[in-house]
Amino acid sequence: MSISPIVDPPHRPTFAVVPVVEYEPPTGTIPRCRQSAHPPLRPRSLRPPRRSRSEQPTTEGVSEPMRQAAVFTDAALRRVLEVIDRRRPATQLRSLLAPNLVDAVLSVSEAVAGRHGTAVLHRVRLQPVGSSDTAAEVFGSYRRGDRIHAIACRVERVTAGGGGRWLVVALHIG
Repeated sequence: MSISPIVDPPHRPTFAVVPVVEYEPPTGTIPRCRQSAHPPLRPRSLRPPRRSRSEQPTTEGVSEPMRQAAVFTDAALRRVLEVIDRRRPATQLRSLLAPNLVDAVLSVSEAVAGRHGTAVLHRVRLQPVGSSDTAAEVFGSYRRGDRIHAIACRVERVTAGGGGRWLVVALHIG
């Protein structure tokens, strides 16, 4: 056995774009696990388990602008997913998103709509940016069929007319 150095052929460029291997299998090709012969330890419920008073998420120490941003973001991301699934018209996003983002959501809608089920917002977390409470980064997940996908955005408080309102200025849908 001989070892020789790897030499690029002279007709190939030194840099090339190589496609990434698809690492997720198609959703329908994986067989399901068989049912266990043992009975479940507790009955399954569609509702999440009740939390005790000490386990409730706390909003103490969170400023009022960040509470408003969280409520706004939850509603805005739900509407974005509904527009992508074509359950809501895109005109309803115009007051929530920056103008360039509305066009991006519409292009995603054309590529994704009707495939693999309906998108449902699963979890959202908000983190203030800086100390002025005028911007926040949001990250979360949504479920489409059996898969969980990531979603993230940045919201900023903008002044419009006599008062301020929240606006999604950056959006990433995974």
